Amino acid sequence: MEAGTRVWCRDTVGDEAWFPAEVTKKTDQQLDLVRTDKPEVTLSRKRLKAADSDEPQELKYEGVELANAPLSDEDRELGRDDDLITLPHLHEPAILHAVGDRFYHGKIYTWTGPVLIAVNPFQRLPLYTKEILETYRREGLLRSQNLGGSDEKLGPHIYAIADRSFRQMMTEQRKSQSILISGESGAGKTESTKIVMLYLTTLGSSESEETSDLSVMEKVMQSNPILEAFGNARTLRNDNSSRFGKYMELGFNRRGQLLGAKVQTYLLEKVRLGFHASGERNYHIFYQLLRGATDEQKKKYEFHDGVTQGLELANYFHYTGQGGAPRPRRHSDESTFKETLESMDSMGWSAEKKDMVLALVAGLLHLGQISFTSAEQNGVEVATITEPKIVEDAARLLGVNLEKLQIALTERVMITRGDEIKIQLTPDKAMDARDALAKTIYGALFLWVVEQVNSCIGWENDDEVRSSVGVLDIFGFECFAVNSFEQLCINFTNEALQQQFNQFIFKMEQSEYETEEIAWAFISFPDNQDCLDTIQMKKTGILAMLDDECRLPKGSDRNWASRLYKNFLPKTGMVESENKRFSATPVQKSRSIFCVRHFAGVVQYSAETGFLEKNKDEIPLTAKNLFETASSQLVLDIFAAQMKETEGRAAAAAAAAPAPTPGKPARGKSQPKSKTVGMQFKEQLHSLIENVQKTEPHYIRCLKPNDAAKPKFLTKKRLTEQLRYGGVLEAVRVARAGYPVRMDHSGFFQRYRMNLPAVPDEELPWSMEDEDAKDLCVRLLKTMLDHGQKQKAAGVPDPNEEGISRAEKIRRMQLQPAPMEFPTTDVQLGNNKVFMRKPPHDAMESHRVFHQNASITLIQCWVRGVFRRHKYLILYQSAITVQSFYRGCKGRERWWRLRRDVAGKLLTRVFRMLLVWRPYNKSRKGTIKLQAAYRGFVLRRLLAAIKIQTFFRMRSTHGKYKKLLSASLALQCLLRGRIARKFLHSLKSEQKDIGKLKENNEKLKMEMASLKAMLAAQAKGDASRQEHEKELDEQKKAIESLEKQVAKLEHELEKERTYVKNLEEKLKKQQEEAAQTIQKLKQSLSHAPSRTPHPAPAPPAPLPVPTSHVPQHAPVIRANDPVPEGASVVVKHVVSPEFIAEHEANIAKLHEELEAERKLRRETDGEIIKLRAQISGVELKDSEVTALLAPSLETLAVTETIKEEEETDAASKDQTSSQTAAKPQLKPESTVSQEQVGTSKPVQRQDSTALAEKKKTEDEEFKKIKEAAVTPEVVTALTKLGVDAKSSHVFNDKTEKKGRRSLLQRSPSEYLPMIRRGFSYLNEEKEVEELDVMTLGWKREISNRKEREEALRDEVRRFEIKMKKFSSTLEEGIEVTMWQLNRNAELGQAETDEFALKATHVTLKLERKGEFLRQSALTFGMRGGFMQKAIARNRVTDKSALEPLSLHEILEVKAGCVGYDHTTLPAAGNSKTSKKGRNENKHSSLFLTLKAAPTPMAAARSYIMRFKSRSARNDLLKGLRGMLSDMQIKEGVSISSVQNSGQRTNGFGPGHEEDDDEIMIPLPDVHKAIDRERENYDRLLLLMLQGSDDLKEKEDEILGLRGKLETVTAESLEKDRVQANDSKLIMQLSKKLETLLMDNEDLRDQNDRLNSRLVAVECEKMNLMN
Repeated sequence: MEAGTRVWCRDTVGDEAWFPAEVTKKTDQQLDLVRTDKPEVTLSRKRLKAADSDEPQELKYEGVELANAPLSDEDRELGRDDDLITLPHLHEPAILHAVGDRFYHGKIYTWTGPVLIAVNPFQRLPLYTKEILETYRREGLLRSQNLGGSDEKLGPHIYAIADRSFRQMMTEQRKSQSILISGESGAGKTESTKIVMLYLTTLGSSESEETSDLSVMEKVMQSNPILEAFGNARTLRNDNSSRFGKYMELGFNRRGQLLGAKVQTYLLEKVRLGFHASGERNYHIFYQLLRGATDEQKKKYEFHDGVTQGLELANYFHYTGQGGAPRPRRHSDESTFKETLESMDSMGWSAEKKDMVLALVAGLLHLGQISFTSAEQNGVEVATITEPKIVEDAARLLGVNLEKLQIALTERVMITRGDEIKIQLTPDKAMDARDALAKTIYGALFLWVVEQVNSCIGWENDDEVRSSVGVLDIFGFECFAVNSFEQLCINFTNEALQQQFNQFIFKMEQSEYETEEIAWAFISFPDNQDCLDTIQMKKTGILAMLDDECRLPKGSDRNWASRLYKNFLPKTGMVESENKRFSATPVQKSRSIFCVRHFAGVVQYSAETGFLEKNKDEIPLTAKNLFETASSQLVLDIFAAQMKETEGRAAAAAAAAPAPTPGKPARGKSQPKSKTVGMQFKEQLHSLIENVQKTEPHYIRCLKPNDAAKPKFLTKKRLTEQLRYGGVLEAVRVARAGYPVRMDHSGFFQRYRMNLPAVPDEELPWSMEDEDAKDLCVRLLKTMLDHGQKQKAAGVPDPNEEGISRAEKIRRMQLQPAPMEFPTTDVQLGNNKVFMRKPPHDAMESHRVFHQNASITLIQCWVRGVFRRHKYLILYQSAITVQSFYRGCKGRERWWRLRRDVAGKLLTRVFRMLLVWRPYNKSRKGTIKLQAAYRGFVLRRLLAAIKIQTFFRMRSTHGKYKKLLSASLALQCLLRGRIARKFLHSLKSEQKDIGKLKENNEKLKMEMASLKAMLAAQAKGDASRQEHEKELDEQKKAIESLEKQVAKLEHELEKERTYVKNLEEKLKKQQEEAAQTIQKLKQSLSHAPSRTPHPAPAPPAPLPVPTSHVPQHAPVIRANDPVPEGASVVVKHVVSPEFIAEHEANIAKLHEELEAERKLRRETDGEIIKLRAQISGVELKDSEVTALLAPSLETLAVTETIKEEEETDAASKDQTSSQTAAKPQLKPESTVSQEQVGTSKPVQRQDSTALAEKKKTEDEEFKKIKEAAVTPEVVTALTKLGVDAKSSHVFNDKTEKKGRRSLLQRSPSEYLPMIRRGFSYLNEEKEVEELDVMTLGWKREISNRKEREEALRDEVRRFEIKMKKFSSTLEEGIEVTMWQLNRNAELGQAETDEFALKATHVTLKLERKGEFLRQSALTFGMRGGFMQKAIARNRVTDKSALEPLSLHEILEVKAGCVGYDHTTLPAAGNSKTSKKGRNENKHSSLFLTLKAAPTPMAAARSYIMRFKSRSARNDLLKGLRGMLSDMQIKEGVSISSVQNSGQRTNGFGPGHEEDDDEIMIPLPDVHKAIDRERENYDRLLLLMLQGSDDLKEKEDEILGLRGKLETVTAESLEKDRVQANDSKLIMQLSKKLETLLMDNEDLRDQNDRLNSRLVAVECEKMNLMN
C-alpha cells in the first residue's frame, strides 16, 4: 500500500460500513489516508500485529483493504463484473461495492462463484418476460447437447441457476438437484421461489397433456396462493412475509416431464395468531375473508357492521385489529381473496369443503372476541364468559360442542396418578387458554391444508419418478433486540445449512485447483460443527436440556437457563465456554440471558420469553376432548393431522415394541410421549440436510437493499450485515484461503509489464500479439525477480549521476520501494489464470504504484511548461489589444468634434425654415375654412328647395289616386253583383229540370265505376311498387355496407375539408363585400362633377375604402344628390385603374363559378323532381323537367324580388327623408373623390316624367320575361303534377298584392320558424331578441342559397363567440393527460427521446402577466389531493417539466400525436394501469401536440395532450391557433401583401405632413378600419394555412391506411389461395389412401383364401397318412 494507492476504509462512526480513501503516507506503524469522496477528511490506521510464522507475512492495517480498479462502461457491457470471484481483490468492501454498483445500474443478479446473489429492487423490472425465459431455455438446451451457446453472453439470472439444475438433472447420472434460497424477511425469497418454480414447471410441462383439466404445471403454480394465504403475513419489513419454511420437491420422469410436487413445511409462527405488533398483520386469510366476503357470506359468518361501532371489520376483531389492519401496498385483499378461491377450485376442493374452511377461519375470529370477567366461587377467583352469544357463534362456526368449548376456555384438567383434577382458571389464564386453543386449531388447519395441497399436486406412482429438483424457501439468519425460541430454531437451521455450504464451496475450490493443474496443499476452511454440537448435542445440548426441563412438572425458563450456565460455564467467574460458542456475563445471568456465537456473529437470547411454553406446544386434555367429540368432519381431520405430526414417531415406536412374555407380568402400557417442537424441528432439519446432501445443491442468496422498501436506494451497513448473515463472506474466505488473488494471463501481463520500463522490447515485448500468454507471464516473473536481486545488490541509486535521462533522474528522486523478492511457490501459473498469495501481490503493486508516480511527475513537468508558455502568449496579446484600443479612442475623439460642427450647421438651417413655415400654414388654414362655410350655405338652400317641391308633387298625385281608387271599387262591385245574380238564376233552373237530374245521376254512377277501377289498378300498382321498393332497399343496404368502410376512412378528411371550405366561403364573402364597395365607389366617381379643377400629385398606392367604416360626423355626398353651381370639389385620393381592373377580373371569375354552381344545382333539382314524380306515380320527360328548371323562371323570380326590394327601399327613403327634414341643419363638409382630375359634369335632376317612363319600361320587360317563362312544356309538367298553371299565382297578373312573392322564390324557412342549432348569442342579448329563431342543435336542412348563407353567417357568429369565450375558459382550466417529450441530438449521434413527464393528469390554464398575448403563458397544475400530487411528483423524472410555457415559445399546434406513436406512449403505475393507459391511447383523435422552442437541455420539445372528448380537443386546437394568429398579427409582423397604416404615406407624398383640418374625409379612421380588415385577413390566411397542413396530413394518413388495407387484402387472398391448394392436395391424398385401403382388403381376402386352402391340404395329407 504505497502512497497514491486507492483503498477501502471501515466506517466505525457512520452507516456507510466502508468508504473509499487514498494512501498519502505509509510507515511501519501506521497508514495516513484521505477520503476521496470528502477530501477535507484525513485519518490514520495502525498496523496489525503479524502472527508468528516463518513464512513472509503481508502488511495489514486496521480496517483497511485494497480497492479494485474502477470498471469502464465497456467492461460493464462485456460483463466483467458478472462474477465477483474474478475480481483481483475479493473481500467485504469489494463485494459490497460491486453489488451496489450493479444494483444502481439495474443489475440485481450477481455470481459469486456458484452462488447467485439477488438484490430486491422493490420495483417491476422487465427481467422475466417470455422472450428472456426462452433465451435462457434455448441457451441451456444448446449447452446440454454440446452444441455451444449463443454468440451473445447471457448475464447472471435466476433463470440461469434454475436451468443449470434442470440440465444437470437430465444428465446420464440423473442425480437429483436442490436449490436453496435464503435471506431475511423482505429480501424477495418468496418471489424468487415463484420464479424458479415457473421456470422448472415450464421446462417440465408436457405438450400432450389434456386441455380439459389443469395441467401439472398449472396445479403446482396454483398451490402458491393457498399456501401464501394461510402461511404469509405482513411484517414491518415485508408486506408478504413467509412465516414458515417450505421445501417443495418437483418430481420428473425419465423424459424430463413434470409428474407432480410435494410440499414440506417447517416451524409455522403460531404466536402471531394471538399477538402481532403495531403496523403488522395476522395471516392474510383473515383479512381476505373480512374484506372480500359477499353479503351472503357475511351474514352466514356473523360479520355484522352494525356492532362494530363505526370501525372496519378488520379493525373490530381482536386477532386482526391489534396492528391497525393496514392494507397491502401492491394488491388488495378483495382481489387476493378471489385468487385464493380460484386456487381452491383448481385444487379440486368442493364448495362444501371451501365453506367449512372459511367457517373455521371465521370461528377463530369470533373465538378471539371472547372476553372474561372475574367472579368469586367458593372463595376463589374464577373466570366467567362475558357474552355467551359470541361463544355460541364461535362453537357453531368451528363445529364443536358448546359446553365443551366453554369448559376448554374456563377449566384446566390434570391427571395425577390416575385421578382427574379440574382447576378453574382466572380471567388472565382463561385468555391464555383461549389463545392457546386458537393457535392449536390454526396450526392443525395449516397442516391439513398442506396435506390437501400435496394430495392434489403430488405424483401417483413413486416408481415413475426418476429424479427431482427441490426448492427450499427457508428463513434467513435473524438477530433482533429480543430473541426467543423461534430465532434459536431459525439460526440453528442456518448454521446447519452453512456447514453444508462451506463443504460444498471447499469441494468447488479443490476442483478449480485440479482444473488449473497447479501445485497446492491442504486448505483449512471454517468449520462450525462445534456450534451445532452446542445446540443439538444429546443430553448436554441447548435443545436437549430444554426438552428435559419441559418434562419436569415445575420446570421454568429460569431453571433451564441455570442448567445451561452450569453445563457450559461450570467454573466460577467463567464468561465463555471452552469451544468459544456459549457465553454469558454476570449481568446477563441475572436476567436469564445467554449468547451463542454463530457463523454470522453473536446472538443474545432471552430465556424468559416463553421458551418452555413454545417448546411444549401440547394440546390440553380439555381441547383434546373438544376435538374428539366435534361434529364437524373438518375438525376431526385437522386434529388427526396434528396428532400425526406431534405423536407420529413415538406412537410408531410404541406400536413396534415387543409384546410381554407369558412368564413375566405385563406392566401398565403408557401412552406414547408427544414430541416437543424442538424434537420435531431437529428431525425435520436432519431430514432436510440428508436430502440436500443426496442432491447437488445450488444456492441463491437474497439481499434487501433498505428497510424502507424504496427503489434505487441502498443502505451499505444493512447490506453488509446480510452478506455476513447469508454466508457470502464465509464462502469468499473459503475460496480465498489458498491463493486469494487470481488474474487471467493477459490481465496479469498487461498490469505488471510496466514494472520493468528499462527492459527493452526485444527481451520482453510490450504487446501480446502472436505470443503465448503463459510463456510471457513466466518470463515476466523471472525478469522481475532478477531485477529485484540486482536492485538489492546495487543499493540506493544516485539521482545526480551523469549521463542519465530526465525520466530516470525523476524516478531516482522518488521514494524507492523494497526490492522485489518472494518465493516462486507463492505465484502459481495455471492453464488460464495466475494464482498469487498476498505478499508477492503487494510487492508487485507497490512497484507498479512507484512507476506510475514517476511517470505522472514527468507528465506534470511538461504540462506546467505548457501552461507557462500559454500564459506568456496571453499577456503578449493583451498588451497589443490595449494599445490598439487606446489609439482607436484618440481617433474617435477627433471624429466626434468634426461631427458636432456639422450638426450645428444643420440645426441652424432647420430653425430658419420653421420661422418661414408657420405664417404660411396659418394663412392656408383660414382660406380652407372660408371655402367650407360658403359651400355649406349654398348646399343647405338647395336641399330645402328640393324638399318643398317633393311634398307639393306628392299631395297632388295622392288626390288623383284616391279618386281613381274609389271609382274602380264601385265599378267592380256592380259587375260582380250582376255575374252572381246570373249564376244564381241558372242554378235554380237546373234544379227544376228532371232530365238534367237523371243525367247527373248517371254521371255519378260512371264516376263511381271509374273510381273502383282506379282503386283496383292502384292496388296492383302498389303491390308491384312494394316489390320494387324491397329490391331497391336490398340494393341500398348492400351499397350502404360498402360505403361505410370508405366513410370510416374519409370521415376525418371530410371534417377537415368542411372546416377549410367554411374559411374559404368566409374569405370569399369578404371579397364580395370589398367588390361591392369598389363598385359603389366607381359609380360615385363616374357621376361626381367638379367645377374647379385642382391639380394633384401622383396618386398613392391602391386603397379600398369601405363606406361602412366612415364615421357619422363626416357625411359623404351621394351620386344622385345635386351639387350647386360654383361649388369646388377637392380630390384627395384617387383609386388606381389597375386596382379596379384586378377586382373586375375577380368579380368575373366569381360570376363564372356562380354559373357553374347554378348549373349543378339545376341538374340536382331535376333528379329530385323526377324521383318525387315517380313516387307520386307520374312520369315526366326530360324536356318537361328542363322547362321547369329553365333559367327564365329563375330570372322571373329574381326580377320579382328586385322589384319588391326597390319598392321597399323607396318607402324607406321617403321615411328617412321625412326624418331628415325634422333634424337640425347638417354640415355638408364632405369631398367627392373623382376617377380623373379635371373631369366634371353638371348634375341633372330627374323629374317625375322620367321616373314614370323608366318604371313603365321595367314593367314591359317583366311581362316579356313572364311570357317567355310560361311555355307549353311548363304548363304540361305542372298539369301532370296537379298544379293549374293558369290559376297559379306564379303566372297570374291579377295577384300582385304587396308582400306576395313567387312560389319558385320562396323557401320553407319563410313558412316555418327557422331553427338555429348550437350555441345562441350569449353575449349579444339584444340581437337574440330581434331574431325569431329556436336553438336546438347543430345541423339543419338547406333548401336554397339564401338559407345556406344565413346558416353560414350564424355558424360564423357562433364560432366568433366561442373564440371570444375561449380565453376565459382556458383561464379557468382544462383537464388533460399530458406527456412531455424532450428530443436531444448530440453531434454525430442519433436522436434520443426522453419523457420528462409520463401520463400525468394536469390542469391546463392560461396565465396573463400583462395586456399583451406575448406576456401570457400556459401553466400546468397537478390534479388530485396531496397524496396523488406527491405520487405524481415522484413519477416526474424532470422537475422542470411542469414549468409554465410562454405563448411566444409555441412553434406549432398540431392535431393528433405528432412525432411519436400514440399507442406506444409510456404509462406510469402498475401493469393494470399501463394496460388501461394503452387502451385509452388507441384513439388518435383525442390527442393534441404542442411543439415548443428548443432549450439548452432539449433540442426539441413536444407537449402531447390527451383529452376526454374530441370536441374538447377541437375547441383547444382552434382556440390556441386563433390566439397564436392574433399574437403574430397584433404583436408580430404582417404576412399579407395588404399595406398597413404604418407603411402608407399621408397627404400628397412622402415628406408632406397632413393636417386634420385640411381634409374632409377622415383618413386616419379609414386607415384604422382597413388595418382591422387586414388583421382579419391575415388571421384567416394563418388559419387556412394550418387547416391545409392538417388536411394534407389526414390525406397522407388515409392513403397509408388504404395501402395497409390493400396489403392485408392481398395477404388474405394469398392465404385463401394456399388454403385452396392445401385442400385440393388433402383430397388427392385421401383418394390415394382409399385406393390403398381397398388394395389392402383384397390382399387380406387372398391371404385368407390361401390359408384355408393350406389347411385343407394339410387335412388331406393327414387323412392320407392315416
